[in-house]
Amino acid sequence: MAIGQTSAQMALRDPDIRVMLRVRDDDPTAFSEIVENYQHRLVGVMHHLLNNTEEAEDLAQEVFLRVYRTRKKYRPKAKFSTWLFTIANNLALNALRNRQRKPAIPLNVHESGPLGPRPAEQMVKNRDAAPSSCLQHAELAARIRLAMDKLNERQKMAVILNKFEDMGYADIAEVMGLTTKAVKSLLSRARARLREELHDYVYMDGDGVPHPVIANEGEGEGEDEE
Repeated sequence: MAIGQTSAQMALRDPDIRVMLRVRDDDPTAFSEIVENYQHRLVGVMHHLLNNTEEAEDLAQEVFLRVYRTRKKYRPKAKFSTWLFTIANNLALNALRNRQRKPAIPLNVHESGPLGPRPAEQMVKNRDAAPSSCLQHAELAARIRLAMDKLNERQKMAVILNKFEDMGYADIAEVMGLTTKAVKSLLSRARARLREELHDYVYMDGDGVPHPVIANEGEGEGEDEE
């Protein structure tokens, strides 16, 4: 069958697809492999987006439940990670929209998440252990956290997938249901907003190099589908 041939060809290129095909075939160890390989990454992305540890862990669990429940229908049409994060993106956006009816509880911007530093802290790499340097990095981490929170939900997701999952435009477009052109524009607008919010912090450590989260990486301007 054409589908079988396509699945086999994709499985040759993507080891995670091979594991998911074993999940589909009820291999008792395969699903545990999927969870082990992606649990930290999923919780991390959810935490970056939602700023809530418990909610991030609950949504990551829901992603895995959906993967398992729909395993018999799985037919690889994209990289496994792209398919998985598409499910995660949809759940996260639903969670963010549901929040609009509930009061928000502010979190400490310096608080660490379940996988280590908060996203703002991860964006800043400590180059030495000097107390003054740590204070500067902590201040910058807080400012980046606040700036990220001013992005709209789609801009924030695009930045997170690009910077923390190292996804290119095509994969982000697949996850978010956008065109590649729209993703380029989304990231361009997000970086412009971050540069505006972080005007006094664009260059760090006196090295004259823009911070990677807000650096323009040559993305073209496209039509932003908002």
